[in-house]
Amino acid sequence: MTAQPFATAPTSHELALHLDATRITGQVATPREANLANIQGFLDSSEYQYMGVPPAPEDTWDSVFDLMVARVGISPDRSHIRGQDTISAELCVAALDRYARLFGRVVQAGGRILFGTAHPGAMPAVYAPLALAARAAGAEVIAVHGGIPWDSGEVRQVGDLVMVEQYGGLRHTHRPEPMELALERLEAAHAEDPAQPVPDLVVADHGMAGAAGARGYQVVAVGDCNDPAVFVGESRGLIDVVVPLDDNVPPEAYAPMTRYILEHAGLRIT
Repeated sequence: MTAQPFATAPTSHELALHLDATRITGQVATPREANLANIQGFLDSSEYQYMGVPPAPEDTWDSVFDLMVARVGISPDRSHIRGQDTISAELCVAALDRYARLFGRVVQAGGRILFGTAHPGAMPAVYAPLALAARAAGAEVIAVHGGIPWDSGEVRQVGDLVMVEQYGGLRHTHRPEPMELALERLEAAHAEDPAQPVPDLVVADHGMAGAAGARGYQVVAVGDCNDPAVFVGESRGLIDVVVPLDDNVPPEAYAPMTRYILEHAGLRIT
């Protein structure tokens, strides 16, 4: 199946077909082995799977597996332990509708929005147009000024997005500390001067989403089929919406999805 270009926002059905055609959903690149291993990694509070969402005593491998079947659309066959796995286009589109509604409400109220990504090779293609549209509609897009040292790099504002710099490039990470540091800086400035903004909404992924939700902020996020922590966070109400999708396909493939979000948020498609 060939992905179709869209000059305007696609319908829900057209978007679902596009998502499957580009492997944002459907038979995605993430292997079954990683999906199953990361459930255990989350339960073990692995550095790479914790994402700011600690496992609760009631969380078990089976309960998290069932959650990923229900919210993401991975194969429900417990005997399927390697090879191809899936993400449901229908679940993705339904979550995008919820994501767009919340995003649109905050924008139309003139709210303050912080954008951040731990997936610099793909997600800026979604978040940057959302930030432009939000600002054009009267929302405030928050910036975290100045680098914040972390690990072997810095948490930096790159355009409208908070990202992690390392060795002169941008780093992919699952860890929550970059968002924790960004929010600590914003909260400290707000405590000194209440005119300084803290977010009404955080748009993020991975540990950036988990960290913001754990601090009590409204959060809309995306999550891959090997990111169980953020879906557990959504099930607990720490994260308001998590959209199941492959979060690392070629960036241009996300353009129809981004237009869909903007239209359903009631915003101008840029």
